[in-house]
Amino acid sequence: MEILRLLPLVLLFVIVQPWYVQASGMHEMGGFWKRAEAERSETSVQERAARGVLTRLLPNHTSSFELRIVSKEDCSGKYCFHIRNHPSSGLQAAGAAPEISILGTTGVELCAGLHWYIKYWCGAHVSWDKTGGAQLFTIPPPGSLPQLQDGGITIHRVVEWNYYQNVVTSSYSYVWWKWDQWEKEIDWMALQGINLPLAFTGQEAIWQRVFQSKTFNLTKSDLDDYFGGPAFLAWARMGNLHRWGGPLPQAWLDQQLQLQIRILSRMRDLGMTPVLPAFSGNVPAAISKIYPNAKITRLGEWNTVDGDPRWCCTYLLDPTDPLFVEIGKAFILQQIEEYGGTQHIYNCDTFNENQPPTDDPVYIAALGAVVFEAMNAGDQDAIWLMQGWLFASDDSYWQPPQMQALLHSVPVGKMIVLDLFADVKPVWQRSNHFYGIPYIWCMLHNFGGNLEMYGRLDVVGAGPIEALTSPNSTMVGVGMCMEGIEQNPVVYDLMSEMAFRNGSVDVENWVEAYSARRYGKSVADARTAWKILHRSIYNCSDGIADHNGDTIVDFPDNSPILQLSVLNGESSQSRLRLTSNSIHSKLSTKQQLLGHPPHLWYSPRDAARALQFLLASGDSLGDNQPYRYDVVDLTRQVLSKLANQLLSQILADFQVQNVAKVEMTSDCFLELLSDLDTLLSSNEGFLLGPWLEDAKALSTTEADKKLYEWNARTQITMWFDNTPDKPSPLHDYANKMWSGLMRDYYQPRASLYIGFLKQALYQNSSFPFDAWREQWIALTNNWQDATDLYPVHPEGDALKIAQTLYAKYVGLIKQNTLSKEFTLLY
Repeated sequence: MEILRLLPLVLLFVIVQPWYVQASGMHEMGGFWKRAEAERSETSVQERAARGVLTRLLPNHTSSFELRIVSKEDCSGKYCFHIRNHPSSGLQAAGAAPEISILGTTGVELCAGLHWYIKYWCGAHVSWDKTGGAQLFTIPPPGSLPQLQDGGITIHRVVEWNYYQNVVTSSYSYVWWKWDQWEKEIDWMALQGINLPLAFTGQEAIWQRVFQSKTFNLTKSDLDDYFGGPAFLAWARMGNLHRWGGPLPQAWLDQQLQLQIRILSRMRDLGMTPVLPAFSGNVPAAISKIYPNAKITRLGEWNTVDGDPRWCCTYLLDPTDPLFVEIGKAFILQQIEEYGGTQHIYNCDTFNENQPPTDDPVYIAALGAVVFEAMNAGDQDAIWLMQGWLFASDDSYWQPPQMQALLHSVPVGKMIVLDLFADVKPVWQRSNHFYGIPYIWCMLHNFGGNLEMYGRLDVVGAGPIEALTSPNSTMVGVGMCMEGIEQNPVVYDLMSEMAFRNGSVDVENWVEAYSARRYGKSVADARTAWKILHRSIYNCSDGIADHNGDTIVDFPDNSPILQLSVLNGESSQSRLRLTSNSIHSKLSTKQQLLGHPPHLWYSPRDAARALQFLLASGDSLGDNQPYRYDVVDLTRQVLSKLANQLLSQILADFQVQNVAKVEMTSDCFLELLSDLDTLLSSNEGFLLGPWLEDAKALSTTEADKKLYEWNARTQITMWFDNTPDKPSPLHDYANKMWSGLMRDYYQPRASLYIGFLKQALYQNSSFPFDAWREQWIALTNNWQDATDLYPVHPEGDALKIAQTLYAKYVGLIKQNTLSKEFTLLY
C-alpha cells in the first residue's frame, strides 16, 4: 500500500469542518453504543453476575437486595440505576425477603447502585485490600436496612463510559495475579461503575499463534528475542525493549491466556466492554528474514546504558508497508477466535513517545489511516481507542496541524481519545475538545506504581464537569489511568463517582463524609486530620507530574555537591556552573541537569499536624483496618520528608567539612530508615513479601521460579540494563516503600553512600563517585539475584509504632537534639 493511494481519504478528513466532525462523531458513537447493547450478555447473565458481586461482598445480605436489569427507556434513554424500597420490605421475617430494590441498565449499574446505597445510606466504604479493605460493619443486619424516601432515587450516568487502567498497570500491579485476585479487582471495578476496562492479559499467547502460523512462520526462538520478561511486558509491547527479563516460558504463555479468558468472561457477564490490544507496528527482528523487502526501521535506544543490542532498539514496521495491515488483521482475527468475539474497541498507541519521521500533516494522516485499516480489516465495527499521552508529553511536536491530521485520519466516529493527563495537563482545552473527536477525561495520578500520598481532589471534583459542560464538548466518559493501583484510596473513591455526577462536588464536605465512611464513625480528630490533608497533600496545584522522588527510595546518582544544589532548588544555570567546576560527577551535562529535588507541593508542617490529629483518634478507632493503613501511610509520608531534610543537612555539612555534624545527622538518617522498616512491616499494604511470593507462585519449574523472582526484584529497583559502573537511567522508577526492601536494599545503599562521604572527610579527599557507583550497582545486582524470604503477614502494632515514632522524632527536634534547621515537625 502506498501513501498516495490514501491521499483522497486523508485530505477529506484533514479539511473537514470541525462542526461536522463533532456532530458526525457523536452520531456514529451512538450507532456503536446500540451495537454494544445488542451484543451484551443476556439480562439473566448480567443479573447473576451482579448477584455474585453482592454475595462475595455481603454474604449475609444476599436476600436483602433485589437486583434487576431494566431497559434504557426506563432511565429516560440513558444508563442509570434506581434504588427503591422493595414492596415486601418489612412484611416478612427479617432476612426472609428483599428490603431494597436496585434496578439498573446493566450488571455494572446494578453493582454501582449497590455500592451507592451502602455508601450513602449505610456509611460503608469499599477499598482495595492493601489500602485497608472494606469497612462494612456499619451496614445493619438483614431486616434492618435503612429505607429510602418514597420513590427512592435515580442516578444517571452523565457520560457513557467509565474507563479504567493504563497500558502499564498490567506490569506494575497485575503481573503476578491469579484468578482470585482478579475476581476481587473486577468486583471492585463493577462497584465503582467501571464499564470500559483495559484487558491486556495474555496477549503474548495470541501473538505466538499469529507469528508461528504458516503465514509468518517464526520460531519459538524468534519470539524469545521479542517478548520481554513477565515484569516488563508492558514495555516490550510498546516497543521500548525486547527480550529483557525473558525468555517467557511456554507455561507462562498458556497460563496467562487461560487467565485472560476468565477475565473477559466475567467482565462481559457484568455488561462491561473490555478493551483489547491492536497492532501498533512493533515486530520481532526475525520478521525481516521472512519478508526481506518489508519496510522495517530499527528504533533508537530507550533508557539503556550502552545501547546493548540484546534488548535495545526494537523494530518498527512502517504502516505504509502492506504487511502492516496483514499482521494487524491476523491479530484481531486471532483474538476473535480465541475469545469468542470481541467488543470492538481496541487500544493502539503507535506514536506514544515515538515521533513520526516527519511533521507533515498529510504523512501523519496517512499513517493513522493505515493503523486503523489494520484493525478494520479484522473487525469492520472496530473503534480505535488511543491514549492521548503523546499530545501532553510531546506538545512541541503535536501542534494543531499534526494533532488534527492524526485525529481526523480515521472515519468519523471510529476513534476515542483518552485525555490521559487531564487532571494536570488537559489537552481538551487547547484542542477545542480534540477537534470534534469523542474523548474521555482521565486522571493519570500515579507514576511507577509508587506509594506517595498525592492528589488533586478539587480538580477531580470539578474538572470532568467543566469539560462536559464546555461549548462544543465531545466528552463521552471519565477514566482512571494510574500506572499502579492500591494507593491513595480517597482519590479513586471520588474519581469513580464522576461518571454519575452532574455537577461539581463540594470536596470539603465530601472528604469529611469520606473519613466517617472509611472508619465507620465520625471522629472529630480524624475529621480535622482529613480537612488538613485535603488542603495540603491532596490539593497539589503546581502542575508537576508527581513521581515519588524521596531520597530514601530514589537515591540521587549525583556527587554530594551537585546533589546539594539540586536539593536546595538552585537554577539550572547554577547547577551547570557547579558541574563544570566539579570533578566528582561522571554524569553527562544533560543527565546532571535532569536532577531535581523531591516533589514537595505542600507544607510538611501541615502533614505533621494532620498526623498528630489522626494519631489522636486511635482510642476511638482502635483496630479499624482502613484507619491503621492511613496511620502507617501518613507516618511514612511525614518521615520520608524528614529524611529528605536530613540528607540535605548531611550534604551541607559535608561541603563545609563538619565531621561531627555529618556523623550525628547520618546516624539519625540511617536510624530513621530502620524505624521506617519497622513501621512498614506492621501493615499488609507495605510488605515486600507478597510481591515476591505471588511471583514465585506462578512458576511451574525451579528455573521459572528464579526467573520470576528476579523479574519482581529488578522491576522495583534498577531496570532495565546497567553495566558494572553505569546504573540504569530507570533506577528506582518503580520504587516502593515496602518493609524488607527498606531494610535490605534502601538502608544498605544509603549506608554505603554515607560511608564514602565519611571516608572522603577523614582522608580530606574528593568523594569517590566512581567507587560509590560500582558498589551500589554490585549491591543492587546481588539483591536482585538473592532469594531471601520476606514476611507475607504484618508484624507489630501499627498504631503503637506510629505513635512511638511520632513522639521520637518530634521529641528530637524539640530537645534540640537535631540542629535548628529541622523544623519540619515542630
